[in-house]
Amino acid sequence: HAYQVAGDSNGGFFRPRPGYPDSSGPGGVTVEAYRWSDLPSGTAVRTLSLVFLLPFMLCNVATWMRPNPAGSDNTMKALCRILGLTLTALYVLSIVGAALDLVAWQCMASPRCVRDRDWLSWLGTQPTGLRLAVLSLVPTGAIALIWWLSARPGRPFSAFHAPTTTGSGPYRLGDVGRWDSGPLVGRLRSIHVATAFATLDASLLAARLSPDVSVVTLVLAALVAAVLACCIALVCAGKLLDHPEPHPTADVTTRLLRTFACGLTVLVVVDVLIDPAQWPPGIGLPRYGAFLAWVFLAQTLLLAGIGLVVLRSRGLRGRRRGWGAPAIAAVATGLAVAFSSELVYRVADLLNREEPTAARAVISPPPAYKWAIFGFVLAVLGTLVVAGLVTVVSARGRYRVAADIVARDFPDAPRKAEPRLRQVERTIARARFTEHLEPITMVYACLIGLGLATSVLGLMGRFPAEVIQGYIGVPGELVNFFLGGGSYVIAAILLGLVVGGVFAYRTAEFRRYVGVIWDLGTFWPRGTHPFAPPCYAERAVPELTRRITYLVGQGNRVLLSGHSHGSVLLAAAVLQLPERVGKRVALLTYGSPLRRLYGPLFPAYVDEDVLREVGRRVGWRWINIWRDTDQIGSWIFSPNRPGDPARPEDPAATVDRRQIDP
Repeated sequence: HAYQVAGDSNGGFFRPRPGYPDSSGPGGVTVEAYRWSDLPSGTAVRTLSLVFLLPFMLCNVATWMRPNPAGSDNTMKALCRILGLTLTALYVLSIVGAALDLVAWQCMASPRCVRDRDWLSWLGTQPTGLRLAVLSLVPTGAIALIWWLSARPGRPFSAFHAPTTTGSGPYRLGDVGRWDSGPLVGRLRSIHVATAFATLDASLLAARLSPDVSVVTLVLAALVAAVLACCIALVCAGKLLDHPEPHPTADVTTRLLRTFACGLTVLVVVDVLIDPAQWPPGIGLPRYGAFLAWVFLAQTLLLAGIGLVVLRSRGLRGRRRGWGAPAIAAVATGLAVAFSSELVYRVADLLNREEPTAARAVISPPPAYKWAIFGFVLAVLGTLVVAGLVTVVSARGRYRVAADIVARDFPDAPRKAEPRLRQVERTIARARFTEHLEPITMVYACLIGLGLATSVLGLMGRFPAEVIQGYIGVPGELVNFFLGGGSYVIAAILLGLVVGGVFAYRTAEFRRYVGVIWDLGTFWPRGTHPFAPPCYAERAVPELTRRITYLVGQGNRVLLSGHSHGSVLLAAAVLQLPERVGKRVALLTYGSPLRRLYGPLFPAYVDEDVLREVGRRVGWRWINIWRDTDQIGSWIFSPNRPGDPARPEDPAATVDRRQIDP
């Protein structure tokens, strides 16, 4: 019943066809809708691919959660970007662990493992160097795949970039749509691709090192170390990377680094293939487990550093403390560690046939992966226990407040309405649980950090079963059973994310919650990790701004109506409207997360001053409808509940309109 009047196949503006019911609003108002659903998600295949990019997306969001744009900006940004490099390295190390460590090194050297496996036995009789060189194509292909995925989705957005940029410096909500992140993402992509190839090279060369190693191998190892050092230094050079326009020095430097890393990988593979030196003995790929454990330890230190930056920030003095940054960074790291551990663990299960991988099987992952699974599952279980305690402890207070609200809203309700009143009361009590999510996520962040810290034991070659049995007395068989069960828990989480991506297209209620996560995660530009999904706000906000300006230029007055995350897009668009346009615009929002979610999570970009600027831009022609039964939306400036003091001198006091349950 609708036809498109502007935009393209990915999104745009629609109007009802003439002659259909509800083709116009009250009083003959022209009704027009903006659809952006294909920008953050799109096809089912693309949405499922975003599930596997979830750790990168969360790492990117964590940077925008810093407490304030000044002071902690550079430090927080550098820490998050280095953490992003470790996630890329971990992605490569998981493929290296599956293809090179488990298959090429361990399985092909074991007659029992290659028996009845023609797809392995043909290469099992070849020298170690040839096996590693051939199977290096697997991580190389994985790097190429994620490189292609990160570059491809952003192309349709380029035509909608804003004509001007804001320059370098602190960004606010109104700057999101003006900032063209294309140049920055291109530089970060080059750095991460260089890091990925250098990680593969370091894994091969670390295994190659021995007393009789050749000079060529040592030179290549030094060059790989220099590439990794350059990658870390570049992501910390904020002024160089964050230039909003093409910058010859930054662009050429990052592209040269990427090209050099690609060429260096070819040389490393050739060296592995033709160097006649003996390979060091070992059950697993030499030094691979230590390399992995050092990455886990580095992630632990980076998470601690992010937490310390927030702790020292001035944002701690207010309610909006910016604790979302370490919490979301920990969630991103925990998911990345869990995904990589599960991949290696499943491959080991496949190669071990019927023998349990949790024990000291013939084909065994490094101890660091087993400690990672152990720590992740303990963190999940610990968080669930804390969430249950918070639910029980807070229930009395939440239900007491809900009962008071219901009693005030329905003082003369008939007796037959009692079941409905209790339903409303329960809904309000559940909705108020949103305020208790912060301590739960902080507990998870701390537990993930402690779990990653156990990677030090992996450096010593100690396995969870022997350590726990020796120091705590828990039987090793029980620990191994817990590890095996933990692996299936991670598989269930991953399967749940995939199924969730599918059901988001089939179930409206479930799609709402999935949509909130994707909208929140892909609203912000890719300022940290280039492999994250693209920022749709770079197109949506300028497109909305131009359409509103066009409609006003045609002599119209425009009422903007935004629900849930649509209200965030409209707020960002209003902040970009010329003053002459804002005089003919009014704003209606409902179910808006601007105060309840965006304020606490992004205190540097959505605060009282920004929200008041939105109201001023539209001459305070702004109505925000909210209700106590909403789990996501809330009031913007004042609850305006019955009995609250009136503030006639403050125009913001007239914005919020509380609605009771119908």
